[in-house]
Amino acid sequence: MAQYPLNILMILRSPVGGLYRHVIDLSDELGQRGHKVGIIYDARNGDLQTKQRIETMQSKPALGVHQVSMPRLLGAGDFFASLKIRALAKKLNAHILHGHGAKGGFNARIAKMITGGTVAVYTPHGGVLHYSPSGITGKILYGIERFLTKKTNAIIFESAFAKLSFEQQIGGFSGLATIVHNGLAPDEFIALPPKKESFDFAFVGEIRQLKGIHILLDALVDVKRKDGLGASLIIAGGGPDKEKIKQQIIDLELSDRAEMVGVKPARAVFEQARAVIVPSLAESLPYVVLEAAAAQKPVIATNVGGISEIFGPTSDALLPANNVEALKNAMQNNILNPDVANKEMQTRLEWVKETFSTEKMVNGIESVYQNAIADQRNS
Repeated sequence: MAQYPLNILMILRSPVGGLYRHVIDLSDELGQRGHKVGIIYDARNGDLQTKQRIETMQSKPALGVHQVSMPRLLGAGDFFASLKIRALAKKLNAHILHGHGAKGGFNARIAKMITGGTVAVYTPHGGVLHYSPSGITGKILYGIERFLTKKTNAIIFESAFAKLSFEQQIGGFSGLATIVHNGLAPDEFIALPPKKESFDFAFVGEIRQLKGIHILLDALVDVKRKDGLGASLIIAGGGPDKEKIKQQIIDLELSDRAEMVGVKPARAVFEQARAVIVPSLAESLPYVVLEAAAAQKPVIATNVGGISEIFGPTSDALLPANNVEALKNAMQNNILNPDVANKEMQTRLEWVKETFSTEKMVNGIESVYQNAIADQRNS
């Protein structure tokens, strides 16, 4: 078994979105269980919720919150970042370096190689698999990942899809490889008040092409309410393609039907719409689908990544990605047949409530930490 309390450093590049939410939830619960946790990220990539999430933690990071510059593209800066993380790990007597995402995983494992005694755990959250294996960048990153995998004590996959994709693209892994789903807290399963539903649909997520919002806008053009007026959409989030999406809204003459509200808490956006749209072109195990299902909202989503694992018995309702016509028809059916959408939502709610909890998530990850430390001591 592991030494208690464990000193754990969570390492990630960009403190936004579902990956960051996962790190905060995990860190908070581990702290409440008596472990000491520190969080390392690149502050240049934060948003309005970066500090707010830390401030609302019940158990603040006992090992502190540290900002280390981590360039988006691979370069010499990554090795300097790893040296800084290694110094922090030594100073804080870290037992576990848990890297999240491609850059977090890179720096955690390089720091581990330099430090020696610590255990390196990696959760990809998609990671380098977001890159095409046929491109030059992809080939380089995949090669680096294959090397780093040999220096990793344990890999935690957030979905069966993520594990299978990793094995197919990177290869087998001789260490601990475990699937631990993301989870939600009990209070997230409380239904939202319907009286604030002023939009037909909601999109919550990063504003980038990979999330398929451009497909959603194309589909929205011809979707009508029962009174014949055009359906409406609230868009919450920030990201590199924000200006492109603003222009697309203008070009499609949707300015009076699609409203961008910036970065907002997911539930605050969900309560303003009747249904949630997740039109992603690629995903891992997106929190937004879990959150929408738990908030008792109908969800229209594409069949990418681990979304089918969240949809469970309702996975037949998933749509092909990058298909405007399929998305348009699903949105129209949602408006015309609300009873069908709500029945599907109830079935999904029970599945998510049973399968995806914060307690199960943290139990699984804590067990990985324990086993990884035991394996390293016995090796």
